[in-house]
Amino acid sequence: MEQNSLHHSDAAAAEGNAGATSVAAKKVFVKTYGCQMNVYDSQRMADALAAQGYGPTDSIEEADLVLLNTCHIREKAAEKVYSELGRIRQLKDERAAEGRETIVGVAGCVAQAEGREILRRAPVVDLVIGPQTYHRLPEVVKRARGGEKIVETEYALEDKFEHLPAAQNKVTRKRGVTAFLTVQEGCDKFCTFCVVPYTRGAEVSRPVSQIVAEAKRLAEAGVREVTLLGQNVNGWHGEGADGREWGLGELLFRLAEIPGLDRLRYTTSHPRDMDDALIAAHRDLDKLMPYLHLPVQSGSDRILKAMNRKHTHDDYLRLIERIREARPDIAMSGDFIVGFPGESEEDFQETMRIVREVNYAQAFSFKYSPRPGTPGADMDGHVAEDVKSERLQRLQDLLYQQQREFAQSLVGKQISLLLEKPGREAGQLVGRSPWLQPVIVDERLGEIGQIIDVRISKAGSNSLFAEPVAGPISATEVA
Repeated sequence: MEQNSLHHSDAAAAEGNAGATSVAAKKVFVKTYGCQMNVYDSQRMADALAAQGYGPTDSIEEADLVLLNTCHIREKAAEKVYSELGRIRQLKDERAAEGRETIVGVAGCVAQAEGREILRRAPVVDLVIGPQTYHRLPEVVKRARGGEKIVETEYALEDKFEHLPAAQNKVTRKRGVTAFLTVQEGCDKFCTFCVVPYTRGAEVSRPVSQIVAEAKRLAEAGVREVTLLGQNVNGWHGEGADGREWGLGELLFRLAEIPGLDRLRYTTSHPRDMDDALIAAHRDLDKLMPYLHLPVQSGSDRILKAMNRKHTHDDYLRLIERIREARPDIAMSGDFIVGFPGESEEDFQETMRIVREVNYAQAFSFKYSPRPGTPGADMDGHVAEDVKSERLQRLQDLLYQQQREFAQSLVGKQISLLLEKPGREAGQLVGRSPWLQPVIVDERLGEIGQIIDVRISKAGSNSLFAEPVAGPISATEVA
């Protein structure tokens, strides 16, 4: 997944700052690749840079600072970055000919994995900064503007949640009524297909006090839904206000007490860390939305063992059963990897079987791609690309069928809908269902930030449509 992201920083934060020549005197363009945590990180980087007088721009041509916040999870991710840097080099040369300086930085997981190699292969780059060192970004940019080439990827564990300047309320409001909040980073699971332990490092949990403070600030700025983020988010733990060791379940109960914060979500989880307290939160917290992304990756015990997942097909099914007993209306989402080394047709059929047994409302599926430095890359029995492609198509056909059936099952159902943004068509607003699907309604039903009751009237290919509980709005009726 890749997206161009404009992360609005608060130009006013530069006022009175000795290092800033004028408010928004400089422009920063951030291109974000990959996961929700990268989106969150890009926002925090923009907030930090605002203190140096950098305002946001969605035009790379006018940027004084270009940051690529990269993802390393898929094959050839680094090559995509180098290709983008080739295009940026031409832009930088053109601006230099006009006497204008452009600083180019690579951040994120490719930066952490490649380090100084990025400077060697792409001299256009002025700075390389890893995910654990973003609190140093303003100083790094200042040094880069002085002509220094910088690689900033070394960190201590305690640096992972080093404080970055928080956005002012008006900046948060511009970003919308939903927000991400990182609570955990890194992973200790060492699945044999995954680079995360090598790029994001060991699991570290953010302190309760920091999480609660940021959640309160978001709520005060008008955010009504928060999604807690972590590479292994349900592995979060910390000392609670009562002095006991808390897990994610206890943290969710604490966040549910914050006035104005009406909806909670979290992603991404590991089956081994779904404990009793977290399942109880799904049962007892109305604010916790009935949607759970719980990757299984494969249905074959043999492949699960090779992946170092440390759970079995049946372990996963028993866990799903417990979760559904606690929250019968929960929608399940998952991740699947097709064609892991050694996967036979029989192994793949076990994956198809677990999909049928769980019946997913949503899922993400990929062909296995070897990641350099991971154990999977050195395994024997790599599956041919055409076989992987054919299996992936069969799996996706089944998953898409389940997704359509789930959406169709909601037609006629009354739901609460948080209105998030204007729709693509004039006169529309879009929100998210409790199960995370986009829901399109007539703009006369409410305003952005409101939670309204609607009835699902139609299921489209990727979205739901809804109308007032009492029925369709007439042409002359105004909500």
